[in-house]
Amino acid sequence: MTILFLHGWHSVPGGVKPSYIAQRGHRVLNPQLPDDDFEQAIQIAQAHYDQYRPDCVVGSSRGGAVAMNIEIGETRLVLLCPAWKYWGAARTVKLGTLILHSQHDETVPYADSVELVTRSGLPASALIETGSEHRLADEASLEAMLMACQCLASPRCIEK
Repeated sequence: MTILFLHGWHSVPGGVKPSYIAQRGHRVLNPQLPDDDFEQAIQIAQAHYDQYRPDCVVGSSRGGAVAMNIEIGETRLVLLCPAWKYWGAARTVKLGTLILHSQHDETVPYADSVELVTRSGLPASALIETGSEHRLADEASLEAMLMACQCLASPRCIEK
């Protein structure tokens, strides 16, 4: 499976989360997104999506906002503590999106993801509570992220 991983603000390619996915046999596209220019981050992410047509797009924090603002057609989306209220114009996601978030997130309130689920008409099961803080870098959260990506690659996993 090919996954486009969009990192968060003040993060870099090759971090814990994309490395975890890659170490489990998946191809990970992990472009460097600029911290100071959201529109350029969208352009870079869109160019990677258009060139490689990944099976899944994962966006972490600010990268989640980037992911919500690119055109990905029917490709499924996994959002990790998405910072959608802080960046970009998108205020909903398409059906089939999965969101992982910690109720103890000190950076992006868990309530933001609850609101995103409601605004988007997603089932409550689309929001997966995991982790003990914003980074979601603990083993359970990393496994949940990987399972979400693998689930979305299966047409029987969840309803579109």
